[in-house]
Amino acid sequence: MKAFKAYDIRGVYNVDFNKDDVYKVGYFLPRVLDADKVLVGRDVRESSPEVFEYLVKGITDAGADVYDAGLATTPMIYYSTAKFEFKASVMITASHNPAEYNGLKVSGENARPVGFDTGLNKVKELMETEEVVIAKKKGVLHELNVRDKYFEFLKSYVPDISNLKISMDCSNGMAGLFIKDLLCVSPMYFFDELDGTFPNHEANPLVAKNIVDLQNHVKENKSDIGVIFDGDADRVMFVDENADFISPDLMIAVLAHYFLEEKGLKGKVIQDIRTSKAVGEYIAQFGSEMEMWRVGRAYAATKLKEIDGIFGGELAGHYYFKDFYYSDSGILASLLILDVIAKMKDKGISVSQLIGKIKKYENSGEINFKIEEKQGAMDAVISYFKTLEEPTAFFDFDGYRLEYKDWWLNIRPSNTEPYLRFLCEANSTELLNSIKDQVLGIIEGYGGEITEGH
Repeated sequence: MKAFKAYDIRGVYNVDFNKDDVYKVGYFLPRVLDADKVLVGRDVRESSPEVFEYLVKGITDAGADVYDAGLATTPMIYYSTAKFEFKASVMITASHNPAEYNGLKVSGENARPVGFDTGLNKVKELMETEEVVIAKKKGVLHELNVRDKYFEFLKSYVPDISNLKISMDCSNGMAGLFIKDLLCVSPMYFFDELDGTFPNHEANPLVAKNIVDLQNHVKENKSDIGVIFDGDADRVMFVDENADFISPDLMIAVLAHYFLEEKGLKGKVIQDIRTSKAVGEYIAQFGSEMEMWRVGRAYAATKLKEIDGIFGGELAGHYYFKDFYYSDSGILASLLILDVIAKMKDKGISVSQLIGKIKKYENSGEINFKIEEKQGAMDAVISYFKTLEEPTAFFDFDGYRLEYKDWWLNIRPSNTEPYLRFLCEANSTELLNSIKDQVLGIIEGYGGEITEGH
């Protein structure tokens, strides 16, 4: 089974894993998480009903009960895991991946992320070494309505956006369960087009071609902002009134207006190792400081709780909140950001003007390489620049981040896909292009080929 990843279980269904694998995951998971009941939600992919069926069989054959939350967003399952005091939950989804993929996102008590290093490794080991023995008293499948409680939670954050014109793309995904009822707008590809085949575009907003429809909608309707969710609604991204894509890490700074300025909260803010230096510089005006850590919910949520931080975010469009059990929610993030945008518009400040105040540097964006010799290429890049000049800072907890006075770079292997990811930032376009060209030359020397990736 090739579907075990750093953060979850995911792959092409019936290629990387199948219903028999899902059954065994279900069977051994209650033991690993010491749970006698498991909350289960699912997205709308065509394979999700079968995955659900065999996951339930496995869990109940182990003697644990299943509580079926039905169709759900991933954040809805995070919230409900903690709110209803489950020791284990599973969201059946492959998030932003194409339609042929599926997967299992696992959480423990209080919505604690369960990744390969924190439990999935034990599930995998049991699957490979132990036989299934059906419990004498099998578990029971129950239905549980958690949607209403989660909707009420989200509704408490709905801002006054009566002054805004918003374009919204739910990517045929799970955000369509809530958005229209929350905001009373008619987003593109809304609920009546909830479709796990993703007929309009793949549910990955980081790929440029997938936001073209949203950009066109913003232009045609002269919207103040465009909002787009990924397939399971744990991520959200934005385009400004000119239909220009906003790098998601910059939205951490926008959220600072809500938490640090408007609410007056004090504490640290999480960023991942790829975040622009401009974000930390911007939030300093509110008396806060950034804590940089590894990419992925399994790491970010844990670190945010460890430092008792207020909120945080990632380049990939995940935003984490202390008051959301340290977990991420694309819809919650969108509500808070729209609150800030609406207040800015009242002051005569457009989205592009606000982002212009935050963004100080030229950024390459994340570039993905398909490559076999990931470590060799990474080491070669770092060695090359360190030989030329001693860096002002160096971090090695998630790939490498190398910093100099006028520029920095990050190079890291993907934890979920066969890619090497690189980005750099500099105080001028000329310097940025120079750094980028040097790095590309080194990686290509190791057989790396640029790809869009997912």
